[in-house]
Amino acid sequence: MTRLGQSHILAIGGGSFRQTPRHGFIEASGLLRYALDLTGQDRPKLGLLATATGDDADWLLKMYGAFHSWDVEVSHLTVFPMPNVESPRDWMLEQDMIYVSGGSVANLAALWRVHGLDEAFDEAWRAGVVLSGQSAGALCWHVGGNTDSFGPTLRPWAEGLGLLPYSCGVHYNSDPQRRIMLHESVASGELPEGYAADEGVGLHYVGREFIQAVTVDPGGYAYKIERDDDGRVKEFRIEPRLLTT
Repeated sequence: MTRLGQSHILAIGGGSFRQTPRHGFIEASGLLRYALDLTGQDRPKLGLLATATGDDADWLLKMYGAFHSWDVEVSHLTVFPMPNVESPRDWMLEQDMIYVSGGSVANLAALWRVHGLDEAFDEAWRAGVVLSGQSAGALCWHVGGNTDSFGPTLRPWAEGLGLLPYSCGVHYNSDPQRRIMLHESVASGELPEGYAADEGVGLHYVGREFIQAVTVDPGGYAYKIERDDDGRVKEFRIEPRLLTT
């Protein structure tokens, strides 16, 4: 397998998929084309995980359908009622890109650790497998963020894989409580400084360094959240690069 020799993560605030005019069908957005291009492969192997939805079969089927016209080789990994492949680690290392769906990030992280997927993800990332995901699938790569995994009220959560040493905010312009909670959590020290993304915006990291934000929404932005010595939080808006496809 040819790799570009770098470790990429694209953490998406929302908008990985779009509804089509046909009821019940979705299509992959340009954010996922951008992530697939990072693999450097003409026909990349794309692995899908829907652990955060309890490995919902309907959602996995919809994701497969979203790539039906793309030149990609799609497979998936489930853990309910048991892993569907003999070695999840080997499956991960065979992929060029892995995409993780939204859902419950707390449940996702717990199940990954039970099955040793946290260590497998770390190895795959270091080997050059591009990691991506939306909402829970964006939070998981960071130290944490805020989540509704425990109920309708958002709570700070700091049990992520920590591949990226930052906090993460998702759905930033569609749920105003998320900005408030992230600022409070960074101010209190419950979460480290970090980055946030509006709907349709992806945060691109190479290694552990934030490189740029990309968007399929001309009105979408990314943000840097910092804490000063007095415990006050400052937010800086980042202009993303608009993707044309």
